[in-house]
Amino acid sequence: MDDEQRRRRLIPEPVDRFATGEEYPEYRVDLERIRFSPYFARLSAVTQVVSPSGVGQVVHNRLTHSIKVTAVARAIAMQLTTTDPAQAAIVERLGGCDPVVVQAAASAHDLGHPPFGHLGEQVLDRLARERLGLAEGFEGNAQSFRILSALDVCETVKEGLNLTAASRAAVLKYPWGRIVHRPDLDPADPTRMPRGSTASRWETAPPKFSAYTLDLDDMLDARSAFAAIAPWQQTVECSVMDVADDIAYSLHDLDDFYRAGVLQQAAVAVEFRTFLRDQRALAALDADELWNRAPGHSLELLRRRIVSRDPWIASDEHFRASVQRVATELVEGLLAVPFDGSSRTERAIESFVSSWIGRLQRSVLVVEEPNVRSGHVSLLPEAWHDVTVLKFVHTRFVIDRPDFATYQRGQSRVLDVLVSELDRWLDDPRDGPRAPQKLLDFVELATDGYFRLRADNPDWLPDDPETGRPQADPSALGRLGRARGILDYVASLTDEQATALAARLRGDREAWAFGS
Repeated sequence: MDDEQRRRRLIPEPVDRFATGEEYPEYRVDLERIRFSPYFARLSAVTQVVSPSGVGQVVHNRLTHSIKVTAVARAIAMQLTTTDPAQAAIVERLGGCDPVVVQAAASAHDLGHPPFGHLGEQVLDRLARERLGLAEGFEGNAQSFRILSALDVCETVKEGLNLTAASRAAVLKYPWGRIVHRPDLDPADPTRMPRGSTASRWETAPPKFSAYTLDLDDMLDARSAFAAIAPWQQTVECSVMDVADDIAYSLHDLDDFYRAGVLQQAAVAVEFRTFLRDQRALAALDADELWNRAPGHSLELLRRRIVSRDPWIASDEHFRASVQRVATELVEGLLAVPFDGSSRTERAIESFVSSWIGRLQRSVLVVEEPNVRSGHVSLLPEAWHDVTVLKFVHTRFVIDRPDFATYQRGQSRVLDVLVSELDRWLDDPRDGPRAPQKLLDFVELATDGYFRLRADNPDWLPDDPETGRPQADPSALGRLGRARGILDYVASLTDEQATALAARLRGDREAWAFGS
């Protein structure tokens, strides 16, 4: 990395280099601006997976998750740059890996999560496209970047936090847009497309992306500092954050479910035992026969899915070894003793999580030319399969539970009410100006952004469904701005704020009686 590359990772904002004694104090300013942000504080009241209500304050929220991702990410970054000279040389050629930048990215990576976590993300995406007419919808990663580049404020610029290029690029897990600036690769074969970029039978969610059209110029500016990184690849610092997120997510959710008593050992045990005993017979079944949820079938479906989706790393040998390892240490080990709040069970969960995080942190490597579905920093094959199997446990035995789905339907209804009622409110010519000031500010900001797009990058504007040409007339731009402003506002609420506001907008008597 030459002097010009180092300069482009920074911004020209003056910082006293002698105030902290650090080589690049600009990165420390980035980190502090993120951590002092109200969007960061808000994460303490946003669900990770299980709501704390009813199970005490023992489960993770988005803030505690982000703090732990930061710790794991910093450990990996230090390991990459200090333990192996060959790896450190690759990192330097790819643009560097500053531990403070990694911490900033880890702190910021979940800022855009709306109320109710991933469920809220999926519901808002559907409402954005079907109800509000926004073709690019809603995406949590793009919302995080929008907060950093436009919605949050600092003392030096009118919009955004004025972060360095390095820190902004480190948040871009999927460095493309949903419609504009897509990866220019072979879309016919999902195994040759970047992870998360396609909606297909290989993927479990809508296509992911890291910047709305309104913020693409900022994304491209940040990425321009990393000439050695392919357009669809994460920077090294972003890859470290992404791997750390996977590690923390795979273990801390299991921690929560064990403590809350919602992860039942008997059901998990029979799934793992049956797969290990009958793997050959399960492999011979037709795909249609595996959807009946009989013991062992879900693990076999997982095995087939990763083989078809990620043939570059998937291995039957590694998969079976990971299933055996998780069965021994988690299913027959930790889960065999129900959590009762005693010191004994507290030590057991702490020992399990610490040992696994330590092993996974050490199981990383730097690759100068990675597979398109991987990153410059990735887990070794054994660890990659371990994380996949750990994620399977909480997806199959918690998130997919029918009683959990009941809560999710109620949460979906809250978001539906918010989007619909706020849209009607703003559409009211007499009462619209009395809408919450923050909502009005967001609508104005987004509308101004669409008018700037018309002036600077008109080809980026969404097409009119009738004419096939970009929507450029003022009324169309106003509708787009109102839609994006509504989503920005709803996504900025906590779980409790969203529920209370929806109740007030519905006119629920209880909401008025208690002033909620």
